[in-house]
Amino acid sequence: MRVGISNPQRASRAVFATVAAAVFMSNLDLFIVNAALPAIGRSFGGSGLGSLSWVLNGYAIVFAALLVVAGRVADRSGHKPVFLTGLALFTLASVGCALAPDVATLVAARLVQAAGAALLMPTSLALLLDTTAPEKRAGAVRAWASIGGIAAGLGPVAGGLLVEAGWPWVFIVNLPVGIAAFTLGVKVLPSPAGAEKSPLPDLFGAALLTASIATLALGLIKAPDRGWTSTGTLGGLAAAVLLGVWFVLRSARHPAPIVELPLLRVPAFASAAASLTLFTVAFAGMLLGTVLWCQGVWGYSALRTGFAIAPGPLLVPPVALRIGPAVARFGAGRIALAGTVLFAAGILWWAATLDTGSAYATSLLPGMMLTGLGVGMTLPVLTGASAAALPPARFATGSAITSMGRQIGAVLGVAILVGILGTPAPGDAVAAFQHCWYAVAAASLLAACATVPLVRKPQPAATKAADVIKAAEAGAA
Repeated sequence: MRVGISNPQRASRAVFATVAAAVFMSNLDLFIVNAALPAIGRSFGGSGLGSLSWVLNGYAIVFAALLVVAGRVADRSGHKPVFLTGLALFTLASVGCALAPDVATLVAARLVQAAGAALLMPTSLALLLDTTAPEKRAGAVRAWASIGGIAAGLGPVAGGLLVEAGWPWVFIVNLPVGIAAFTLGVKVLPSPAGAEKSPLPDLFGAALLTASIATLALGLIKAPDRGWTSTGTLGGLAAAVLLGVWFVLRSARHPAPIVELPLLRVPAFASAAASLTLFTVAFAGMLLGTVLWCQGVWGYSALRTGFAIAPGPLLVPPVALRIGPAVARFGAGRIALAGTVLFAAGILWWAATLDTGSAYATSLLPGMMLTGLGVGMTLPVLTGASAAALPPARFATGSAITSMGRQIGAVLGVAILVGILGTPAPGDAVAAFQHCWYAVAAASLLAACATVPLVRKPQPAATKAADVIKAAEAGAA
């Protein structure tokens, strides 16, 4: 079957089904791997939380570093081949993860898996927008973002069920989904030619970004052992900052940088991207923190942990799918501001109520409901606002930048939580987790502050954004 222009509605639905399957698989992977982390540690001889965190952070770092490279390559060579390559790579690497005999091999396979995800994620949104009328694109982006919410709702319980059968199953489950999406994608995805013949992306810049994020994460994770004011910790954090500054300076001069700084001159895009990054710091810390609390402090099984976490994520899809009228009435900025504040309120509820003997229904559950509501009001709305702020020629690159920011946020969220939590004695666990909850809430409130430009000024049209980008590029030249 070929997608033709005679039936654009049918074509759009077929493309959405393919994209949805791939995005669902990659998003589900995040939630079920978090749920499986304690079981993976036990399987590999009681590996410490610092080592295990690289199963999450190694993936996120490579994902972040390659996202913009993938977006630029897709803009040059076409979205379909890049998407299908990423889908195949992600699926094959999932098999490697399932067969890993130790933590090091598992981390290596996760790096390959991340490379595949980096290819398919920005191109998935671009393919969807390629077949969507301009007036329907904001709704299409919200639907695309809500796929992550559906994966979030199913992920905790699915992860618990799969871990009961053995942790390798959290990766094996990707195989049938990946094969089905690839088979359908070959038939139905549109094949427009690449729109640009610009220079190849800045690979050295990608290496600088990778080194900066990895050094920062390593410094935060090792800080409890080295000491927060030790030479090793302060030196590592300083090196991360210097690498980051070098990366920014290089991006300002390179003809095809990893981050196109002129895009950040578009106020709506810059505000949404910054808020998404900060909010993901909070989200990643919340997700790993609840898994570790339930299994480490309350002694829940992986399956019971999944059921305990599920109510919050299950709120995300219905909220995300019904938030459109509220966004149209009040604006994306106000809705996202309310969502980030609600999320922080849920975390602060945990700081005030969670204890070794507290009841689930009066401590963890209310916070899960508030955080789920906050995620549904924040992630899809800010994703839609960032995409709607850019001209069509920058859809893939803009999506890659916001997704890169979210992955950097995920790395920082996990690293900060691991760094603050450390390995507390049983009697100190509640206090250690309380400090973690305060840090997570602070990140969400910073995300709220980043939405202020979206609240103060109406979102510019994509044509106006194109003029802003062109003027910034001319000024840089």
